[in-house]
Amino acid sequence: MITFPNAKINIGLTVTGKRADGFHNLHSVFYPIPLRDALEIIPSDEFIFTCTGFGAGNDKENLCIMAYNLLKQKYDLPPVNIHLHKAIPAGSGLGGGSSDAAFTLKLLNTKFDLSLSDNELSGFASSLGSDCPFFIQNKPCLATGRGEILEPLNLDLSRYSILIIHPGIHINTAEAFSEIEICLPGPEYDITSLPVEQWKGVVINDFEKIVEKKHPQILELINTLYHHCALYASMSGSGSAVYGIFETKADLPKFPGHYFIKWID
Repeated sequence: MITFPNAKINIGLTVTGKRADGFHNLHSVFYPIPLRDALEIIPSDEFIFTCTGFGAGNDKENLCIMAYNLLKQKYDLPPVNIHLHKAIPAGSGLGGGSSDAAFTLKLLNTKFDLSLSDNELSGFASSLGSDCPFFIQNKPCLATGRGEILEPLNLDLSRYSILIIHPGIHINTAEAFSEIEICLPGPEYDITSLPVEQWKGVVINDFEKIVEKKHPQILELINTLYHHCALYASMSGSGSAVYGIFETKADLPKFPGHYFIKWID
């Protein structure tokens, strides 16, 4: 069986508090985009995991392996061969690893007829990572708590073109969180009633000013997108991918060859 885990972008990201469990409370909108990895799971005589593409490696800590082991503990799953092909850049703030984990849970649920509900799958996903439960729902959501409390939103960006640019920088999420400043009481706007044209300067990602200190090209990319008529431009998550929302595809300047560039229509 094969499935295609998709990425997401963060529209705004505000950290509103430090939690007793060591995590942070946040306020963000998670929006799914059709930039996809490929994940295949087939029967096998022994457990095998392989990975190709962006950030390829057979790391034992890969979230797909962790997702399989999590379900195996409860349901005694037989061995499988998992192959993951990465098209979503790692360390980009696009949620690729979290999506891979969530889709592994969903695919195993289907393949072995576990009959787990979305709520049950979300419970397993939550133990794998803060973003993972979102990819069980995989619809636009307001995310609060550490990212696992999800409220579906009526937000549709399908009439716009979205440009994703990843400059090849890997951001350590834990390190970024360690440098964040707490913002209270948090955002007061309602993004569903605020036109995209009015998001600039209002819908803010707190991590931009942290990442830009070490990687000023992030701010340069955002400014370049605005210069070429983006309605809104921002970094996604803790970075380092940047996206711009456009009325139509724009004529953009040349970017360095190692940059990952993808239009989402």
